Amino acid sequence: MGSEDALHSATTLASYNVLLQVLFRVLTFVLNAFTLRFVSKELLGVVNVRLALLYSTVVFLSREAFRRACLSGGSRRDWRQAVNLLWLTVPLGAVWSVLLGAVWLWLLEAPDPAAVPHYAPAVGLFALSALQELLAEPLWVLAQTHMLIRLKVVAESLSIVVKCVFTMVLIMVSPHWGLYIFSAAQLLYTGCLVLCYAVYFLQFLGSVPAKERGFPIGSLAELLPRREQGEPLIDWKLARLTWSFFKQSFLKQILTEGERYVMTFLNVLNFGDQGVYDIVNNLGSMVARFVFLPIEESFYVFFSRVLQRGGGARDQKQEDAAMAAEVLESLLKLVLLIGLIITVFGQAYSHLALDLYGGPLLSSGTGPVLLRWYSGYVLLLALNGVTECFVFAAMSKEEVDRYNLVMLALSVSFLCLSYLLTGWQGSVGFILANCLNMGLRIAHSLHYIHRYFLGSPWGPLRGLRPSPALLLCLALSAVLTRVSEAALCCDSGWLWHLAHVAVGAVCLLAVLVAVVLSETQLVLFIRTQLLSRYAKKDT
Repeated sequence: MGSEDALHSATTLASYNVLLQVLFRVLTFVLNAFTLRFVSKELLGVVNVRLALLYSTVVFLSREAFRRACLSGGSRRDWRQAVNLLWLTVPLGAVWSVLLGAVWLWLLEAPDPAAVPHYAPAVGLFALSALQELLAEPLWVLAQTHMLIRLKVVAESLSIVVKCVFTMVLIMVSPHWGLYIFSAAQLLYTGCLVLCYAVYFLQFLGSVPAKERGFPIGSLAELLPRREQGEPLIDWKLARLTWSFFKQSFLKQILTEGERYVMTFLNVLNFGDQGVYDIVNNLGSMVARFVFLPIEESFYVFFSRVLQRGGGARDQKQEDAAMAAEVLESLLKLVLLIGLIITVFGQAYSHLALDLYGGPLLSSGTGPVLLRWYSGYVLLLALNGVTECFVFAAMSKEEVDRYNLVMLALSVSFLCLSYLLTGWQGSVGFILANCLNMGLRIAHSLHYIHRYFLGSPWGPLRGLRPSPALLLCLALSAVLTRVSEAALCCDSGWLWHLAHVAVGAVCLLAVLVAVVLSETQLVLFIRTQLLSRYAKKDT
């Protein structure tokens, strides 16, 4: 597959992934708003922080390194050995499930059984759901590598819908079941996900479309681990790259879920405060999750296919390096623009958003302050996702190993900062610590990108310079919306609320007009490489 085809596939994948994440976040948004009215914030804290952390830790540590290694280089490899390597995620997941399950049961403080019953069975079920999801890992990697785009969208969308409907029905029918409801829903979600992948590949393997694509696997039996005569069981070069990514993934998980680890292991917040923080965190990160994360995942595949690991831009095929630079510049400008908009408008609309979403439970305490800080943090999340997406795809194995030391230093500093800043500023301290560490990660990535393109005719970091007209429009919008909030929101009636929203809508429209008029290259990239892909079929 050429670089142009890889770009088309990546943008198509990004577009579909954005739609998937929108659906996921909207359903989660509705589910949280619904559960806030039926269950306690203590129970939500246990589910959304304690148990969700167990699940995400087991899954991430078991598969992240394998995914990054096996996606590198695209479809050009011995897939028999790659599939054998991917099956190692299952026994690895079993080990992590047992070890971490024991920690969650016996080393961490258990919630009050009167307020949150059935904690021990819930730990076991969440660990089991993580192990169940790993059964689909070889199928997921094959689908991603060969751009079976709709499979992921349909499988995850269907699983999410089933989980949400199941949870809402049980909450209304038997709310006293508590953690059993959320545990069963999680188990149902991963089971449905695995089933969708298995059913799809059962009818796809050996079919005419599979043969036309040159799919390397002919039947489900070939997906089972086995040794080919005269060949090693696994690709040891790929295994060494996986080990490098594994060491890095452990540190990245601490950075990604750092505040949850601090809350879980250091008890800086009670379960009720953890529940409120998690709700605000999820609300604040909606755009980051359903826009930035799909872009990062999809264009990591693109950069991995176009670029050879190691070296610099001058060591690559010049047409591939030029395309990578152009795409990176457009992505940086795109996520910078989205992040700036969220930061500006988040300051004036955080209180209203929380009041509409959760009522006084969220808007009367520290919730609005948390959400305002988080809206600024989203800007850093946007830039970090794209820059690290490129850096991880371009680094050699030796550079990945060296970067592990950087991640180690960042992990230690983040945990220390979280503990200290939380003692000083409460929940806001988590966001401050995240901002500081994210800034350091961005600085490292920008330095790498600068060195990578040094001496070449391309400068993708120009994407970090928005036009003066756009900056002026954003500054005026920030002033006008804060004045509107002070005058019209948030203790007045609905008409005043609508007037405040109308002011924001007019300001946002002015910002978008400024983008269209002053950022023509970005608009062209969005129109030709992102929006046009919604109407295209799988390539």
